[in-house]
Amino acid sequence: MDQRILNWGIFLLLSLTWGSSFILMKLGLETFSPYQVASIRLISAGLALLPVFFRFIRQTPAKKIPVIILSGLLGNGIPAFLFCIAETRIDSSLAGMLNSFTPVFALIFTITLFHAPVAKRQLTGLAIGFAGVICLFLVKGIDANAYWYYGFFVILATACYGLNIALVHHYLKEFASLQLVSVSLFFMALFALPVLLFSDFFILLGNGGGAYRSLAASVTLGLMGTGVASILFYQLIRSAGAIFASMVTYGLPVVAIGWGLLAGEDVSSLQVICLAVIMGGVYLVNRK
Repeated sequence: MDQRILNWGIFLLLSLTWGSSFILMKLGLETFSPYQVASIRLISAGLALLPVFFRFIRQTPAKKIPVIILSGLLGNGIPAFLFCIAETRIDSSLAGMLNSFTPVFALIFTITLFHAPVAKRQLTGLAIGFAGVICLFLVKGIDANAYWYYGFFVILATACYGLNIALVHHYLKEFASLQLVSVSLFFMALFALPVLLFSDFFILLGNGGGAYRSLAASVTLGLMGTGVASILFYQLIRSAGAIFASMVTYGLPVVAIGWGLLAGEDVSSLQVICLAVIMGGVYLVNRK
């Protein structure tokens, strides 16, 4: 019973942490460019786990490091930039809704790349999930002036997440979660550092005022939304199983919508219905 309570505690904390990531990106973008916010996020996460990295890098086989770096790019590096670019034009609540499509892509890549068996109900779930995403775009309005197409940056990010899940499951299962996260985020921080250094980041920071609020939001995003959350997620998989861990997908958009409403974003009832359709598809994909 104690372990079950702990699992639910991790589940709620993950939903709150990841669900809050989208509004933190919005706050960071008030001052900095999407590339700067993403870089701050990755560098903060990498620095926070630096002491752990030095312990685990010696235990990591050299031939596995390229795979871990690829996992870092798919699971954290590329999506960090894609989400920030998307949120320059779309609401954080919409980004949170679209992010719920991740498990569907995980199934797609598991089937296409690793030839895993698939049930008819999962194919039905894929179709329902895609229909929900299309409806979500239609509800927002296919207007050239509305920048609706920036939502595809989020879809591309969820595809990266899905591919990374399949990659980790088939090639990196033998590694502890803290080892994977610390090693991969160290290299993501290295890749992001030049992006930050060769920009006007320090000039913007010198302006003070709102710049420090944006910096605090971006650093918090890195420490909690990337570093801590990644460790908690892998721990939840190990202690409660992949099925239970995947249920975070259901809690995350609810938190994102809540923050969006508090920030004054427009969330329509039709958007919520479309989210429910996507969640129905995700349920069919993950149900035993």
